[in-house]
Amino acid sequence: MAIALNPYLNFSTEAREALEFYQAALGGELTLSTFGEFGMADDPAQADLVMHGQVTTPLGLTLMASDTPPGGDQPQHGTHVNVSLSSDDTDLQPFWDRLTEGAEIVVPFELAPWGDKFGLFNDRFGIAWLVNQASLG
Repeated sequence: MAIALNPYLNFSTEAREALEFYQAALGGELTLSTFGEFGMADDPAQADLVMHGQVTTPLGLTLMASDTPPGGDQPQHGTHVNVSLSSDDTDLQPFWDRLTEGAEIVVPFELAPWGDKFGLFNDRFGIAWLVNQASLG
């Protein structure tokens, strides 16, 4: 049996937009369920908010997210969570290029002291990403 550890991102109301962006950047399949679909939104304005969303790629990446549940505490912009994307056999430059659209680049994606290509950015939704590309030889 395999075990997976997957990031689960929390948004106020931007989960759908963020997941669509991540799907465009990473590829794969996007699934969304709303609070309205499960009868969990008394306020019609909350019916289309994402109760659970997930991007699953053919490379085995899974990224999940949701909006704040009705009556729940709003997440603060910028958290103590980072998403790490790393590989030793796949070129991550195309992912970097797409994910950094509208992002704040903290560390450019370039050769790091340990010999890998590494970069750090805060995406346009305030999520911090670390990207580490081991040398492809």
